[in-house]
Amino acid sequence: MGPYYEHNFKTQVEKCEPPNQAIKAAMDSLINNGSQVHFGRWLIEGSPYVILFDIGAAAWNLDRWKGDLWNACSIGLPYHDREANDSLIFGSLVAWFFKELTDQLQDKPNVIAHFHEWQAGTGLLLSHFRKIPLATIFTTHATLLGRYLCAGNADFYNNLDKFNIDREAGERQIYHRYCLERAAVHCAHVFTTVSQITAVEANHMLHRQPDVVTPNGLNVRKFSAMHEFQNLHSMNKAKIQEFVRGHFYGHLDFDLEKTLFFFIAGRYEFSNKGADLFLESLSRLNYLLRVHKSDVTVVVFFIMPAKTNNFNVESLKGQAVRKQLWDTAQFVKEKFGKRLYESLLRGEIPDMSKILDRDDFTIMKRAIYGTQRHSLPPVTTHNMLDDSTDPILSNIRRIGLFNGRNDRVKIVFHPEFLSSTSPLLPMDYEEFVRGCHLGVFPSYYEPWGYTPGECTVMGIPSVTTNLSGFGCFMEEHVSDPSEYGIYIVDRRFRSADESCNQLTQFMFSFCQQSRRQRIIQRNRTERLSDLLDWRYLGRFYMYARHLALSRSFPSEFKMDHLNIAPVSPTQGFRYPRPSSVPPSPSASLHSTPHHSDEEDDDTYDEEEEAERDRQNIKAPFTLGAEPEGKSKQPLENGK
Repeated sequence: MGPYYEHNFKTQVEKCEPPNQAIKAAMDSLINNGSQVHFGRWLIEGSPYVILFDIGAAAWNLDRWKGDLWNACSIGLPYHDREANDSLIFGSLVAWFFKELTDQLQDKPNVIAHFHEWQAGTGLLLSHFRKIPLATIFTTHATLLGRYLCAGNADFYNNLDKFNIDREAGERQIYHRYCLERAAVHCAHVFTTVSQITAVEANHMLHRQPDVVTPNGLNVRKFSAMHEFQNLHSMNKAKIQEFVRGHFYGHLDFDLEKTLFFFIAGRYEFSNKGADLFLESLSRLNYLLRVHKSDVTVVVFFIMPAKTNNFNVESLKGQAVRKQLWDTAQFVKEKFGKRLYESLLRGEIPDMSKILDRDDFTIMKRAIYGTQRHSLPPVTTHNMLDDSTDPILSNIRRIGLFNGRNDRVKIVFHPEFLSSTSPLLPMDYEEFVRGCHLGVFPSYYEPWGYTPGECTVMGIPSVTTNLSGFGCFMEEHVSDPSEYGIYIVDRRFRSADESCNQLTQFMFSFCQQSRRQRIIQRNRTERLSDLLDWRYLGRFYMYARHLALSRSFPSEFKMDHLNIAPVSPTQGFRYPRPSSVPPSPSASLHSTPHHSDEEDDDTYDEEEEAERDRQNIKAPFTLGAEPEGKSKQPLENGK
């Protein structure tokens, strides 16, 4: 259920009639009383049904509904806060719909309503005060005040118990929103958060301990490439290498086969997403690689949307120069191949000094002359509107990483989301991730964190923190996450400098891995996909629903009769530390100095280790509707 927007409805929804007569009758009741309600199938995977309420068409009721809200819970909304006003209109329509629906159904069957975030919470509030017979669940993905405090550079996690919540919300002019969120939390039969770290935060900010933690899953089948994910990495890495050849033309004095691609992506929240810590760590990594005379180069991509007016000329020129060089090479190659072919037909070994004539050398010299550049490769691919005040660019100037010849760390800031139609980097985000070696997301405030999760299911190692829901989840389920390509930076119990050094060390040790060790690690990372699959994580939601039913309809549903044990975060499985080759280079050093990456190591058996990991996964159970008086047993083997 959500708000109706005409353009989105036309392009993203297939209109149809409700298959359930009770839903149709409830919708008709609203429509007959002057509201506009739309029903259809959302054109995404699974094609779920959607009920959409037209907020604009019902806006004339706003003042009356503000009065209803005040009478119900003494919360007033200012006229200038459009988002809060829209949430009230939407919530009022939702509560009205549920009243009509439950009147139609008469408890056959019972209804569960799951509300996400404060914008939807008004519907839960009004349903509660009108005593509509619903089982309600409220999920907060990030507390409203927590996001504001962290964005303001507060030492958030060390002062959770010291904040004056009411004053902080008032100073930020969000007190009414905070009241809506907190009221929804306390009126819900079941309160859930998406991670353990957010549960701690919610306990202090909203004064209620969550009943269940419901982690965010992924549709793993969407990303699944089975045994192809290593090939996909290789193919997409080649595309990124092509971009790098153009972007760094004239300064391409590093070996692309020994170049690693790191990236950070997401909303442009400089400190919340950890870009500040990442940049400082890159400065230290650059120093370490230079001091150790490493032949590894790291190209780091910042994929964060910022205000720009277009691609910059130097970036476009780089790709044009690369294409021109490619065309020249192809032209000379064809002439060379033809002469070589003629010579071999005559039974002669060709004289290599004569097979290319003077014109060919002239063409090649002109091409090389055209690649000369007197400026450094640009740090950003676009013309930035706030160049002088942009946080990323300001910090790059501070640490002095300008893509110089001596720098082992190069930076490319792409202030726009990726697209396959881009003239610079024509790749979709998924392709780009598969082509990189490491995703770095050292977030300070990240209630869950989809970006490292997406890296994991695509077999790409990533860095996260113990302040992100994803990082906490992995710490609970994997005994040594770094062995599986999940590096967890401690940002909760260490100083900023110590966290920065730890991140630097993670990246430096990653740079020391051999190609074979990286392949082994990617295999392990991809096997963690099952941890993030909705087939497993969906059971936390199922447990929350049954708990809500048992609290709202205690005579019909009893938890002890449902044969479901309380869900603990670590219930199910836990990956042990792999006994084979670790990703760190120390255990793989050989007595002979000429060790090949392809050399076999008897301690590592991919199939054996994969089977052992699979055994550590307890098959997820499935819950269906429970007949009254009966309990459905968890299904064996997940089937």
